[in-house]
Amino acid sequence: MSTVVSNTCMNSNADHIVVKPMTVNTGAEIHGVDLSQPICAAEVAVIRSALLKWKVVFFRKQNLDHAQHIAFAKLFGELTPGHVVFGGDQEYPEIYPVIKDRKSLAGRRKALRTWTDWHTDITAAINPPSASILRAVVVPEYGGDTQWSNMVAAYKSLSPPMQKFIETLRAVHQYNIADNTEGADEYNSMLANNRLVAEHPMVIVHHDTGEKALYTNPEFVDHVVDLTAGESDALLHYLWEHSVRAEFSVRFRWEKGSIAFWDNRATQHIAIHDVYETDFDRTLYRITLNGTIPVGVDGQQSTLISGNPIQATL
Repeated sequence: MSTVVSNTCMNSNADHIVVKPMTVNTGAEIHGVDLSQPICAAEVAVIRSALLKWKVVFFRKQNLDHAQHIAFAKLFGELTPGHVVFGGDQEYPEIYPVIKDRKSLAGRRKALRTWTDWHTDITAAINPPSASILRAVVVPEYGGDTQWSNMVAAYKSLSPPMQKFIETLRAVHQYNIADNTEGADEYNSMLANNRLVAEHPMVIVHHDTGEKALYTNPEFVDHVVDLTAGESDALLHYLWEHSVRAEFSVRFRWEKGSIAFWDNRATQHIAIHDVYETDFDRTLYRITLNGTIPVGVDGQQSTLISGNPIQATL
């Protein structure tokens, strides 16, 4: 992630920032910084270092507007359109609204897997986002949490023979076509107009840290290249279950003004759907940072099957 630091700021160092880990492997809360104000190079460096180490970092009581959200995100890289398939806010195209009844959820096919909504953002693209920053504006009094899982830790915990085997494999990532649920026609039309399909290594080398990360998720991965259908399904189901084990994950309870900033190259996440059948409101806003093309352990890049790379906005 490139860094562009504001010319004016209130602090010249980061001694006041406290990084508080939440679990052994994943997640940390960051305290002592006001993201509504310009922040300096030292503060950006502390936040970036915490993100790379803990894979997702959280801030509390940060009541930003759209412009402040965008300004903060630009300190860490170039921004993408709100969503390459589903669009964004008309006035602020970098902003993607995440609301309880958003159209992109209405027609999404629900496979018979208990982990089906675990995903890494937009891995159907040749250059998936490097990171995302999600801001809570309206949240229920309870429920509606989000979980993240550390895919570097998940890879490290595999046996050496399994690591070596999956390092040789690649998988096809794409959006699932919706079935006959409400909103399916509109959803499928949006997918047809913005078709994205990519082939990625199943283990990637992190662009900034050099760590190896398991790179698979049930929302986008269709099959493993060159394996039989039965072999592919068995391997993917095992890796999907393995990668979201409790020891790799963290669960975050949202409050108004909460912000989650996660490394999209090294995590999966899931929005807990306990509030989706209730009257509770839930409104959050997401910005994504432009990503590079993933590279495997053998040095080979991902390949584009369909669609165009995600373009950053200026």
